[in-house]
Amino acid sequence: MLVLTRKRGESVLIGDNIEISILEIVGDSIKIGIQAPGEVGILRKELYVSVEKMNQNAQQSVITVDDLKNQFKKIKKNRKLL
Repeated sequence: MLVLTRKRGESVLIGDNIEISILEIVGDSIKIGIQAPGEVGILRKELYVSVEKMNQNAQQSVITVDDLKNQFKKIKKNRKLL
């Protein structure tokens, strides 16, 4: 990880086409500006993590056809035992 110290009005370049500028510093908050091509996705990390967790939860709740077949087999077997 590269760690830099920047002041208001200073920037950091990433490659040839991404610029991160320090716009404002108030207390412990920093306002940054990002200039990047439209095809570069920019997303706050906490939002990315939240969506990732939702996708994992959704994936765990998926029921496959084989799962349904096994459930029906168990139901049939239990009915025979009664």
